[in-house]
Amino acid sequence: MDRQFEGKVALVTGGNVGLGKASAFAFARQGAKVVISARRAEEGEQTAAMIREVGGEVTFLRADMSMRTDIETLITRTVETYGRLDFAFNNAGVEGTPFISTAEYSEETWDEVINVNLKGVWLCMKYEIPHMLKQKGGSIVNMSSVAGLIGSPVGSAYHASKHGVIGLTKTAAVEYANQGLRVNAVAPAVIRTAMTERAGFHAPELEPQFTAMHPMERFGVPDEVAGAVVWLCSDAASFITGHTLAIDGGFLAR
Repeated sequence: MDRQFEGKVALVTGGNVGLGKASAFAFARQGAKVVISARRAEEGEQTAAMIREVGGEVTFLRADMSMRTDIETLITRTVETYGRLDFAFNNAGVEGTPFISTAEYSEETWDEVINVNLKGVWLCMKYEIPHMLKQKGGSIVNMSSVAGLIGSPVGSAYHASKHGVIGLTKTAAVEYANQGLRVNAVAPAVIRTAMTERAGFHAPELEPQFTAMHPMERFGVPDEVAGAVVWLCSDAASFITGHTLAIDGGFLAR
């Protein structure tokens, strides 16, 4: 196996489950030392143990992406533990109430979604970027969604947060492109995770109509997103910054 990230350090937020978990494993398989963070410590420690079982080097650090102090401490402890930070996948997110229309959406849920999905990504970059600049390089991948590229009749906070991530990604990419830092985003369609299950995409009465929206006639799986994240961090993507990569089974090509 090509362990292209030997000696490198990768941080994955929301690394306890789903896309974050798959990405943490993918970084570890490439030889990176991995820090995973999440709010749910038990799941995070379980994921870390699983990575160690297959020979990966990993640390779990609990952090709430809606809390500035948690995020600042997470980045500081990552660098204290491993001495550097080369890659960050700012992945942690919440779905809110996806099938509620804009006028019916609660302010409390709106604030939660924006604070985690958008402000949390900004705060992560705020504290990641200075360390990467000291090293004269690094790569950040932010989690957006096809919901950040289109509109739909429901889920206003989720759509707004994911559109915001794309704007934030482009701005940071332009700001730091000449300092060796690359910033990109990924935009998955429906991937088989606990989050999409909670949102109802896998309900027997709904799944056929949602899979039909993907020309490949299936949902994605977490490893397909993880592979794209690792590729964006690799030297193979060295001339790519400010880009949002759709991982969507043709969803946006319809």
